[in-house]
Amino acid sequence: MSELTSIKKWFWWHRWSSLICTLFLLMLCLTGLPLIFTEELTHALSNDPPYTVVPKNTPLRSFNELSNAARQLYPGHAISSIYLDEHEPQVWLSMIPGIKDDPKFTHTIQFDARTGAVRKDNLAENVAPKTFMDMMFNLHVDMFMGLPGELFLGVMGLLFVISIISGVVLYGPFMKKLDFGEIRKHRSSRLKWLDLHNLLGIATAVWLLVVGATGVFNDLSTPLFGLWQMTDVKTMLDSYKGKTTPNAAELAPVQEAFEVAQKTLPTMKVVSIVYPGNIYGSPYHYLFWAQGNTPLTSRLYSPILVDARSGKLDKVLEMPFYLRALEVSRPLHFGDYGGMPLKVLWALFDVMAIMVLIGGVYLWMVRRKFYKNYFERLSNEETA
Repeated sequence: MSELTSIKKWFWWHRWSSLICTLFLLMLCLTGLPLIFTEELTHALSNDPPYTVVPKNTPLRSFNELSNAARQLYPGHAISSIYLDEHEPQVWLSMIPGIKDDPKFTHTIQFDARTGAVRKDNLAENVAPKTFMDMMFNLHVDMFMGLPGELFLGVMGLLFVISIISGVVLYGPFMKKLDFGEIRKHRSSRLKWLDLHNLLGIATAVWLLVVGATGVFNDLSTPLFGLWQMTDVKTMLDSYKGKTTPNAAELAPVQEAFEVAQKTLPTMKVVSIVYPGNIYGSPYHYLFWAQGNTPLTSRLYSPILVDARSGKLDKVLEMPFYLRALEVSRPLHFGDYGGMPLKVLWALFDVMAIMVLIGGVYLWMVRRKFYKNYFERLSNEETA
């Protein structure tokens, strides 16, 4: 196969994979930029009341106290889950009215973990107004389309990965007569844009490939967790067939169950509790999610099942390899494991990616005459 034929094939892949996904990738880059600084922007845009000033070593309220307070506020509602904030002294307790086990009907109560006071009572998702960060997150994850949107963006991400690989292959032939990084400033605007597009593309190629590939993997998170629930989790729960989901009166005290889970994995930190009956948990257990205590292991979670009636440890579930890989991929995609310096670096790369995408669109719009001359030059070189 001649070099010209090979380059034309790679060029075809690069052009069409880029064109199909460019607008969606541009949307992902634009929405991803504020999401890099989610914690900072959420705090800056928050209207939450200030924390009550308490002595430094004030102990945290037990989950029994908080759950009882929640039930008093909403007697007919069932507790769905509890989340412990990693950065603030607060606990988020989610409740569902009646038996509607649907996340859209879930409302959350934000407690001060030290005083037990209600800091905020949030409306259910189906009636709560969307914040700016909510809009950015939903657009970035599924374009407000749920699982179909996630899978569609996964396909766009796969095309983006193909465009990156084909672009790297094409970089050598396009630039073989130029110095690395050279931008022909005194030539036409098309050539300047081409040189800038190539330079930014090759300079960010590794980052783009990592973020693109991990983004595709993250878009598969819902079906991957569903696969785990239908296989390993289902097999584990088969021994409970015939048993009913415990009601609130039958539940073991959640604080005691929490202490059992924490003692089971003392080198990890329990950060959330999923109550029995929750669609993301077990019908018969408290499901505790524990994470590591270091910047790296804090993205690795282990699920612990505690019998909801007896409060005794049942099992520490082993996460399958594909979910472990998913957990590892998330910090690489979001760049949120190395503090502000890494976030700033991720933001700079994101801005360069936006420039690459805009440059690619411009080059396609003025493509015909330029690429006709380019391929003619390659053909003449092969003939010579």
